[in-house]
Amino acid sequence: MSSRVFFFEEPLFDTEGAPHLETRQTPEGVTVCVPHLPRDTSAKQQEALVRGLLDGLVREASIEAPWCWFYSPMMLPLAEHVAASRVIYDCMDELSAFAGAPPELRLREKELLAQADVVFTGGHSLYEAKRTLHPNVHAFPSSVDAAHFAQAKSAQEPPDQVALPRPRVGFFGVIDERLDVELVRVLAESRPSWQLVMLGPVVKIDPGILPRASNLHWLGSKTYPELPGYLGGWDVAILPFALNEATRFISPTKTLEYLAAGKPVVSTAIRDVVQPYGTTGLVRIADHQRFVAAVEEAFETPFPAGEGAVADFLAGTSWDRTWTAMRELVLSAGTDVARSRHKAPAHGPVASPLSETIGIATERNSET
Repeated sequence: MSSRVFFFEEPLFDTEGAPHLETRQTPEGVTVCVPHLPRDTSAKQQEALVRGLLDGLVREASIEAPWCWFYSPMMLPLAEHVAASRVIYDCMDELSAFAGAPPELRLREKELLAQADVVFTGGHSLYEAKRTLHPNVHAFPSSVDAAHFAQAKSAQEPPDQVALPRPRVGFFGVIDERLDVELVRVLAESRPSWQLVMLGPVVKIDPGILPRASNLHWLGSKTYPELPGYLGGWDVAILPFALNEATRFISPTKTLEYLAAGKPVVSTAIRDVVQPYGTTGLVRIADHQRFVAAVEEAFETPFPAGEGAVADFLAGTSWDRTWTAMRELVLSAGTDVARSRHKAPAHGPVASPLSETIGIATERNSET
């Protein structure tokens, strides 16, 4: 027997009829729930309608005393009334630093911290920012499905990349205010023989500000299963992030994914990339002046610390290991001394290892 997991996403405003909840099962057994609301729904109406759809799911699926797992404080009003046995705040990004962040986000986060039994952060920088705000905060930097990305070493290249000349330098991820578009322009102009492959949706920025060049290829969004095929055809993978408020606390998941694919990595000085990857010679760190030279060095010597060091680092991390540690912390939260030091709601019965989970999603495109 295993637990049920329901992942409740942000709504889509795409219907002319009554609000409804679309559900689908992933191969791993997670039930993904997508609210569909009328196109003219106001912000005030949205909250009530989505809350009603969540209540309907709880009734129809006979969900009792679940773990409520929040990825965004903005979702708190939709589920804070659920009789949860555990409330978890999984803080993956400093969402208040993003362009267009709702002004009430900080207040909602304060309310969520008051109700949470345990808080997880997606990196060490974020942990430093949140650790004094709650008595039970733990850092869990992103892990990696190493076997999935190792397929890059043998995967067939996709049609929109296979014909591009070499060498190739690539990036995948959300293309928003975190991307240093000027650095991308400099790379393309400085080395016209390099082909720059940029994968990902353009979000919250004007696509018109993106540099254009014959050797710069904006190939759009790709699915998770497609990524190894693209990675396999790159010579160097890059993390060309701007150093700004939106990147101050990020811990890019793609760092490990690039390494698992066997690709050398060059990054700007993102704090959670510098430590532990830069200081151990797994990733080259470079500013604007040194970035082109660092990529050239990566062509010649892929890993400063050697391939063995990369393999050792990857062997010490996995999503299974991360989940096991998180699960133990959630299970112990109800009896932890820390619980008595903050205001927590009266929860239902203590969750068992098979407790059901309702995950409340954040923005669809906030991942790094």
